[in-house]
Amino acid sequence: MADKPAAQATQDAMGTVMTHRAFGPQAREAVAAACEEVARVEGHLSRFLPGSEVSRVNRSAGIRSESVSHETYDLLAQALEVSRRCPGCFDVTIAPLVTLWSQARESRTQPDAASIQHALSRVDYRDLILDPGSRTAGLRRAGQSLDLGGIGKGLAADRIVEVLRGYGIYSAYSNLGGNVVTVGARPDGQPWQVGIQHPRHETGLIGAVAVAGQTVVTSGDYQRCFIDRQGQRHHHILDPTTGHPAHTGLISVSIVTARSVTADPLATALFVAGLDSGFACLRSFPQTEAILVDSNLHVYVTGGLRSRFRPAPGIDVTILN
Repeated sequence: MADKPAAQATQDAMGTVMTHRAFGPQAREAVAAACEEVARVEGHLSRFLPGSEVSRVNRSAGIRSESVSHETYDLLAQALEVSRRCPGCFDVTIAPLVTLWSQARESRTQPDAASIQHALSRVDYRDLILDPGSRTAGLRRAGQSLDLGGIGKGLAADRIVEVLRGYGIYSAYSNLGGNVVTVGARPDGQPWQVGIQHPRHETGLIGAVAVAGQTVVTSGDYQRCFIDRQGQRHHHILDPTTGHPAHTGLISVSIVTARSVTADPLATALFVAGLDSGFACLRSFPQTEAILVDSNLHVYVTGGLRSRFRPAPGIDVTILN
C-alpha cells in the first residue's frame, strides 16, 4: 500500500460518530479538511447552536425573515422540493414535534394527545417563506421552527466529497451514521460494498449494495428508539401528518443515488409514505434507487440495483420495476 497512502479520522458531529477514510498522496490533509468542513456545515444548520443560521430563522419565526447563505438557502429549497413531491411525508418545520418526542424519550412517557396536537399545529412546510431575490428565509407563524436533521447530513456528505476531490483524492468513503458517501471505487478498482444494517439484529446485515461514487442513506425504526414505561416501543421517524412515529409497514429504507442531499430526506419520506406510495414518490427522482424492508423482513429492491444488491442468507427479495 506504499503507493496508495491512506488516512482515517473519526469525529463527533451532528449527533453521531462519523468516520472518514481516504486514499491518495494528500489523504491525511484531505481527511482533516473534511472534518473541518463537517464542523462548518453543522455551525450553519444546527438548531442547537444559538449562532447558526437556522437558529436565527427560528428565533424570528412570525416576526421577520433572515438573510442566509447560498448554501443554507439552497438546502431549504431542496427540502421544500422533497416536501412537495412527497406530500405529508417530509417536513422541515417538524422541530416542535421532534422536541416533544425527545422530551418523551428522556422521561420514557408517551406525549398526551393535546401536546401532540399543539405541536402538530405548528408543522407545515408551506409556512417556510423563501425569497430568492433577497436570499432570505422565514417562518410565517410564531412558535414554528426548522429542524434539518432529515437533510443536514446529506449536505455535509456532499461537501465532504467536494473537499476530498479538491485534494485529488481518487478513492474514499465517509460514514456519517446512516449516511455513507463514496468517492470513486476502492483502491483496487472494485466497488465499495456498503452493508445495510439488519433492522432487528444490531450486529447483523440485511445485505450489501455495491457502489462507486454514490451515496447510500438509510432510515430505520431501530435508530434512536425508546421503550416507554408502559412497555411500548417508539422510534424517531415522525409522521408530520399524525404527530406520531410513522407506522406504514416499513422498518428500513435505504436510498442509493449520486447526491446525499437528495438521498437523506428521501429515505425519511419513503419510510413515512410506506411501500406503495413511497415507490410512486421515488419515480419522480431519476437515477435514484431504493432498498425497502418491511415488518416481515422481506426486502424490496428497485430494478436498478438488481445486480448490485446482495442479500444476506435467508433474506427474501422482491425486485420492484
